[in-house]
Amino acid sequence: MYANLSKTIKEFDVSYRKGRAKISDQEFDSLVRNLKRIDPNNSYFHQNKVLPSMGNGNYEEFLETLLPVTRLILTPKIDGCAVGLMYSKGKLIKGITRKGKDKTEALKTIENIPHKLPINIYIQIRGELYGHGLIPTKSQALAGGHLRKKIPTGEGLSFCSFEILNSELNKHTQLIQLKKLGFEVPEHIFTNYLSEVDIYRKLWLEGKLFSSYPMDGFVLTVNSRKLQKQLYQYQYAIKC
Repeated sequence: MYANLSKTIKEFDVSYRKGRAKISDQEFDSLVRNLKRIDPNNSYFHQNKVLPSMGNGNYEEFLETLLPVTRLILTPKIDGCAVGLMYSKGKLIKGITRKGKDKTEALKTIENIPHKLPINIYIQIRGELYGHGLIPTKSQALAGGHLRKKIPTGEGLSFCSFEILNSELNKHTQLIQLKKLGFEVPEHIFTNYLSEVDIYRKLWLEGKLFSSYPMDGFVLTVNSRKLQKQLYQYQYAIKC
């Protein structure tokens, strides 16, 4: 039974990353949680994923690990394809998918991805490739299709940067730095109170929060880098 569930999850995972999702994110996450519960050491959980993943599922449990007054940043959970960019001496030298597949040339066609930064630094950036003005599933399909094309054009796509990998900066400072370097960064909201999270969730469900993005929820991130190091999971996706 475990083998069949693991195989099914892997097949759905592959379809999703190819832009041909067969089930909703919520259904997929439910299957993964079931597998984690009955077979926590399954090989699926040890796959090589170059870009880090965030927690998802029961976000109330995540909040219970924090103090009532904790500086959090809320950002949209954009539905597209996660990619990473690597710059050396300020020059874009590599672009990869979540699993590390080289898609440098395809990502160079995206209009808002800088080929050269204003300063000569080595930096790795994580973000999302997404489609403009599309519903989440179509945004993800467009981004996935672009990465598979032999001659991609980048039409209708943008890159939104979320994180500087291996950085000692807190989340807010990272976003400021990314914007200074010429990257698009997501809209974001600060809150010091865990009790406000449900208020923002309701605003999102009413279409009053982060409505300019193709998104299926939002992301909570602990702002403090020091606190992040103390937590097993410091950012969490709330899917609605």
